[in-house]
Amino acid sequence: MTTHAPHASHTVTLPASLDEAVAALTAMPTAVPVAGGTDLMAAVNAGHLRPAALVGLNRISEIRGWQYLDGHALLGAGLTLARMGRPDFAALIPGLAAAARAAGPPQIRNAGTLGGNIVTSAPTGDTLPVLAALEATVIIAGPGGARREIPVSHLLAGREMLAPGELVGFVRVPLLHAPQTFLKATGRTGPGRATASVALVLDPARRGVRCAVGAVAAMPLRPLEAEQWVASLIDWDGERGLVPEALTAFGDYVAAACIPDPAPSEDGAEPAGLPPAALHLRRTVAALARRALGRALS
Repeated sequence: MTTHAPHASHTVTLPASLDEAVAALTAMPTAVPVAGGTDLMAAVNAGHLRPAALVGLNRISEIRGWQYLDGHALLGAGLTLARMGRPDFAALIPGLAAAARAAGPPQIRNAGTLGGNIVTSAPTGDTLPVLAALEATVIIAGPGGARREIPVSHLLAGREMLAPGELVGFVRVPLLHAPQTFLKATGRTGPGRATASVALVLDPARRGVRCAVGAVAAMPLRPLEAEQWVASLIDWDGERGLVPEALTAFGDYVAAACIPDPAPSEDGAEPAGLPPAALHLRRTVAALARRALGRALS
């Protein structure tokens, strides 16, 4: 279905299936896909974007739910943040539900979608560190019914990109059946953009801890050495508790990995220390990581 707004130069296409949406984008290379439109409309209102055509995704029912598949959850890219925040979804993937509930005021959660968070890849996107910690993958729909699957971290890091006519259709998330936490700090009281966020999940089957830090860089950061170090301290067959000193050390380890000290200068001079704002951010990340691990292990 295509509608032409009176006296407007743009076209709005409303496909009913993922393949129809791909076909529309292939036929109109300048078209922009839109679901919730929270980031798109902000860019339009700011004058940064003037799309010649839009392909609306809200009528595609196949990407607005989820299903179980071989120990994974297959999440439609059109799932809204509000839907992911409900109790039934929280029982499935608690870390992602917590991030969805923290993602701004109700009007943003009602409109914003999982796929939109991924494709926009805003550094402050609350779902992104959770997806990175869960090692989720995205299923991309392409022309001619083609499908390909890549790690979500590759897309966020720009290691792999969407080709013309491609859309993120689904997100595959492993069901770990273990504690998951998401915490964020904002610059004000109440819902707001994260100044730092931490997602942490336990993976008892692999005796691992996965942590991702958001909002401090262009993409979520995984402090792999800190993960491996703290996983080696956990009694996976027992109570899984850690002494407070170990939790504090983990937080400091994560923060230093994500916000490192300046490198030495080439002339051998003593490097300047971190500026006060960076030191404050490092302390914030350390506190979030410490609390996230403590809650996961409690």
